[in-house]
This record gives sequence, C-alpha cells and structure tokens, in this order.
Amino acid sequence: MKTFSFQNKLGQYILSYLQNYNHEKYWRRRSIVIDSSNRTNVLFKLYYLYYIKKIDAKHHCSFGTNLNSGSIFKTLPNLPHGPNGIIIGHDLEIGKNVTIFHQTTLAHGGGTIGDNVVFGSGSKLLKGINVGDNVKIGMNCVVIENIPANSSVVLCRPRIIVK
Repeated sequence: MKTFSFQNKLGQYILSYLQNYNHEKYWRRRSIVIDSSNRTNVLFKLYYLYYIKKIDAKHHCSFGTNLNSGSIFKTLPNLPHGPNGIIIGHDLEIGKNVTIFHQTTLAHGGGTIGDNVVFGSGSKLLKGINVGDNVKIGMNCVVIENIPANSSVVLCRPRIIVK
C-alpha cells in the first residue's frame, strides 16, 4: 500500500480544501482576468475577479490583480507557506522560479524582478526597485536600492553582498 503524500492528486485536493486555496485554479483564473487579449466573456472575468479577491481577502494578500491589469509573472511563483500576507503591487515584471515567503510586500511602480529570486519572510521591496537574477533577500529586509545579479541582501538596514 502506498503512503499518503500531499504531492499526489488526492493529497493536493485535500490540502487545497484545508487551506481554502487551490494554487493552479487561482493562477489560471488570474491569468484570464489580467490578460487584455483574452476574449473570455466579461461576466466570466468579473466572476473570476470576485473569486480571486475573495481568496485574497481570506489570506490577507493581493497579487497585483485588477481587471485587465496587474503584475506579470513569467511562471507561477513558489509560495512555500501559501499566500498568507503576500502583497504584490501592479506594474511589476516578475521572472521565472521566484520564491516568495509569507508576509512579503513588493510595492508597485514599474520595477523588475529577475529569475531565481528568493524573498525571505517579511521582506519589503520599495517602489521602482530592480532586482537582478539569482538574488536572495533575507528575512525582514527593506530593499531601498537596486540589487545586482548574484547577490544577497541581509539585515534590516540592507547591505548588499556580491558573491
């Protein structure tokens, strides 16, 4: 007999029921809402937006979702602790394989985030900041300047460490 795992289909269903958050369903509907070239009926888009905002309100989060606008993710982000307290503003371009831990805030304002970036718990990214590829941002860091690629940000008053 196989052991139970949250990695198989039944485990994912049970986990989504317990957390009241289905990762694939949420992001599929989000992509329909923010894509202006998608010709889905406006009533469906409004229903999907309602679903997204209901999930956001339950988990105290927002992923830059608005009708026909929002932040752009190249691939689905990795949310190890679920969407709890994550705030992502509009107009951000977020790269591939980004990991975002809980209570993270990424302000809107036209910044870009590279590939393979890790945001630690409680980290904050201010308006218009660009983050390079392969960057690790530590817990409770407030990022106030652009971060070059292949570096780490540590301490509450950020200090950049180039590898």
